[in-house]
Amino acid sequence: MTGNWREQETTLSPVPHAERTAARRAALSHAFPGETLVVPTGRIQWRSYGAPYPFRGGSDLIWLTADQDPNSVLVLHPITGGHDAVLYVDPRHGPASGVGYLDRILGEVWQGRCLSPQEKSAVLGVQARPIGELPAALRRISGPVRVLRGYDTGIDRELLPATAENAVRDALLASVLAELRLPKDDWELAQLQEAVDITVRGFEDVARVLPSEREVSERLLEGVFATRARHDGNGVGYASIVAAGAHATTLHWVRNDGAVRPDGLLLMDMGAEARSCYTADVTRTWPVSGGFSAAERDVYDIVHAARDAGLAAIAPGVAFEDVDLACKRVQIEGLRDLGLVEVGVEEALADKRQPYRRWTLAAFGHMLGLDVHDCGHARPEHYAQGVLRERHVLTMEPGIYLQPHDELVPEGLRGIGVRIEDDVRVTADGARVMSHALPVAAADVEAWLAAQREAGPRLPGDDGRAA
Repeated sequence: MTGNWREQETTLSPVPHAERTAARRAALSHAFPGETLVVPTGRIQWRSYGAPYPFRGGSDLIWLTADQDPNSVLVLHPITGGHDAVLYVDPRHGPASGVGYLDRILGEVWQGRCLSPQEKSAVLGVQARPIGELPAALRRISGPVRVLRGYDTGIDRELLPATAENAVRDALLASVLAELRLPKDDWELAQLQEAVDITVRGFEDVARVLPSEREVSERLLEGVFATRARHDGNGVGYASIVAAGAHATTLHWVRNDGAVRPDGLLLMDMGAEARSCYTADVTRTWPVSGGFSAAERDVYDIVHAARDAGLAAIAPGVAFEDVDLACKRVQIEGLRDLGLVEVGVEEALADKRQPYRRWTLAAFGHMLGLDVHDCGHARPEHYAQGVLRERHVLTMEPGIYLQPHDELVPEGLRGIGVRIEDDVRVTADGARVMSHALPVAAADVEAWLAAQREAGPRLPGDDGRAA
């Protein structure tokens, strides 16, 4: 079986941002002179016996190399004046080798043509070596070493075991990587806009199949969006939330096993991941019937006003916490108008128990990029307790959630959940909403829904975009 195989030709297309990934590696090198840095991407995980999950690489390694394959490990070996970057990758296992047939993860009979280390070097613009050379390379380390933990059990347990002694050192590597990733370069901003644009098309697809007079399933709408995300990008960037009626009062309703009825609201929190692995994160709340009821409109308009207040507060140098505060003030005032908060805004904010959070639940948003909750390992002074910088990309997603079993809520408001979420780029003079193509004002939402329904269903590809 291993004989008489002609070599499979392949076309090598260098990644367009190789110079940028090299600059990122240089920035990381500058932060840790004289130290060995080890950044794994992770291994295949199994969904069930013999059936792996689709692999999605570690965001830090993708950011540093653009490699999206499993098992790879980037090592920055210290040299005079910097580091020598080596990406250790799986070799090819074609049909001329036994592994090609026997290994369902690495074998090309199972997985198709792969790139050799030499081919990866040409495509990624970084030196690539076979992964089999990694253990010996790590054994040769003589000086200080830092490892990005939690991605590769073989490294964490065997090659460079994690200990309490090196935990703080390793954690700093994760923090510095997150902080380097906070500001997005022009290429990254373009990738994020592409992810947002795919997401907008996905929301349009859902609106076009959403009936106003009969019941459908949350799963159907989840699947419609997933089809667009997979056709135009990698797929969804996180588990989609399709929450109809009272399900919208649950922050992360990902079961999506309920019914979408004409007499309620539909909250959808969904984002497509571009093929570069950058993701969008957008939420819209629609009246399924096509028009908001008076009670729904009251709650919706409060969330809309909070969203607008938060956007107006965004600018370079503004504290992350102050943007949150701008949203909270509007939310509290609105909750007071609904009869849920009995005191004024300042008194409510001064109360350390934060009783208003019973109905607002979460902060205004988070950073966005390769991860939907991007740069989470950044130190507080650079993120949650820091200030916004130009080229940060974040979400703006205030909400109000009035649980159906909450006896403090007037009966006519129970079961209403509203969240509006946009993806926002911090510019030199404020904020630019990247997801502006999806309307927000209640009247605009109603008109847009009607127009989408009038246009009728469509399939990805009908617009000429190739898969």
